[in-house]
Amino acid sequence: MAKEKKKKSFKKNLKIKKTKSAFFGVRKEADKPVVLAESEIVKTSKKTPQLVRGFKDVLPAEQKYFKFITDALEILAVDYGFEKIDLPLLEESNLFSRAVGKETDIVTKEMFTFETPGGERVSLRPEATASVARAYINHGMLNLPQPVKLYYNGLMFRYERPQSGRYRQFNQFGFEILGDKHPVLDAQMIILCHNFFKEIGLPVNVQVNSIGCNSCRKEYKVQLVNYYKTQKSNLCDDCKERLNKNPLRLLDCKEEKCAIIKEEAPQIVDWLCDDCKNHFVKVLEFLDEVELPYNLNSNLVRGLDYYTNTVFEIWPEGDEKRSQTALCGGGRYDNLIELLGGRNTPALGVSIGIERTILKIKELNLPVPERAKRDIFVAQLGEAPRRKSLALYESLRKEGIKICESFSKDGLKSQLEIAGKLGVRFTLILGQKELSEGTILLRDMEAGSQETINFNKVVKEIKRRLEQ
Repeated sequence: MAKEKKKKSFKKNLKIKKTKSAFFGVRKEADKPVVLAESEIVKTSKKTPQLVRGFKDVLPAEQKYFKFITDALEILAVDYGFEKIDLPLLEESNLFSRAVGKETDIVTKEMFTFETPGGERVSLRPEATASVARAYINHGMLNLPQPVKLYYNGLMFRYERPQSGRYRQFNQFGFEILGDKHPVLDAQMIILCHNFFKEIGLPVNVQVNSIGCNSCRKEYKVQLVNYYKTQKSNLCDDCKERLNKNPLRLLDCKEEKCAIIKEEAPQIVDWLCDDCKNHFVKVLEFLDEVELPYNLNSNLVRGLDYYTNTVFEIWPEGDEKRSQTALCGGGRYDNLIELLGGRNTPALGVSIGIERTILKIKELNLPVPERAKRDIFVAQLGEAPRRKSLALYESLRKEGIKICESFSKDGLKSQLEIAGKLGVRFTLILGQKELSEGTILLRDMEAGSQETINFNKVVKEIKRRLEQ
């Protein structure tokens, strides 16, 4: 009782003291107001900070697209036996230069790289496969039952020219299988990706190729360079540079004049060794077995140095010339783990562009579920009912009832308008009269009718109504 009296006394005597200190260029010093000189007053800029170019805010209205896509992918991850791995945003810069390739556009032009106060050279990750490979080595995953199947979902960073569906900060969802070279895994990865786009209702076409191993690719590069040298004067500036540094990337150029040249370029499948050819044939046989449609694309090479053998991309339907951006892409990287200091470990992976997929969903106006609707809205009139409604809200929430409110509003009309927009089935209304009588109003939002019920029985009554 003494504690309760002390508490009430504290509340009664609680007052906010107002002073003139430190406001409007006046500060309190030795109990005397001193007017600051104009030079002492800090003037703040009125210009509102803007987004950094190539970055974007994902507003509440956009969240449903991200949730729709990631929910579908996480269901597939479970169905196909993948486990989640979360990777750091920052890695040592040399991880990507070793894994992705020193002469690739990602490493030479697109990485966000800086030095830490401790002198470490680090980069924001431009892709996740190199990080997965590093994690596989660091954590001794070679000792786990093979293959190890992992998936990730997170932000990547590349300093590219911003354009439709491409940002400098973007989200990728990826799958990686490490520790097994069987061609059935290549096929299953392609099947998984194809199933994802099919299940979200996005029509796509699958592009497949093999770029062989280092051995057979070496001879092919000689043939490719010899051919392109005869066309050097007609190449774009980037391809003239690629001719000496990264000739396979010549086949990935989107410039119209280069696209014409590559139509007559030698095809890598003609230079595959027996092992690589047999591997690729088996991959295609598995795809044929499940009747998955695909296009053999001899110009598909992917832009990262670690790829070997099977490579694939999935394009929006009707984009057979890849005039737009691929929705997802991947392939084998059988040499990457060893390249980074681990044992010889075959592996493959794929990454799916979330923003690119969302763009196509919007273009085709595909249906995307809205956020889960609430069943009950709690409305109140007055301070005492507001306090009681707050407690009621928590009681309903703990019972698993989907509820919503707008406790900061005073008028009943404005609260009912919000309840209507949210599409709730019932609104509970608590006013001063109901509070004194120990009742509450239950309003059927669809019928527009309402009735008075016992406040102490409201949880039980709501559950009964929702089950009907």
